[in-house]
Amino acid sequence: MDQEKKTYLLTKAVKIMLDTMFFGGILVTATLTLSIKWIGSFYEPVSLHYEETVIIYTVLGVAAVVLINELRKIFKTVLNQNCFVMENVNSLKKMGNWSFFIAGMSAVRSIVYMTIAMLVVILVFVIAGLFSKVLAMVFEQAITYKEENDLTI
Repeated sequence: MDQEKKTYLLTKAVKIMLDTMFFGGILVTATLTLSIKWIGSFYEPVSLHYEETVIIYTVLGVAAVVLINELRKIFKTVLNQNCFVMENVNSLKKMGNWSFFIAGMSAVRSIVYMTIAMLVVILVFVIAGLFSKVLAMVFEQAITYKEENDLTI
């Protein structure tokens, strides 16, 4: 299989994955009241803190869907072969902010009931936030170089 075909298949797979995560996230967030009630029948801490759990996971769900949507915007510019644009810098900055927000909300959730998995989630989103912020700075610098180069020609 040639490189162009592999790139095309990878691009399609990523697009499908991002769209599935986006629309699946909306569906999961919209059905949280029912699913948390069902999970609470198996896991007591969830049933003891039902209202808090619904609120926290709804906020986390909305934040995750917004973050994924920013990633979809960036991917759209990749598909158009024009990824060094200020819109991507803005999306990366927003993704960093949303990642830090998710880490903070996860820390709040840990106050309600603590799990080791949530500590991992907090760490992952702090790292993702830092990565997004640094990548935004790299993209911003690349755009500056690109614009200077375009003016030279």
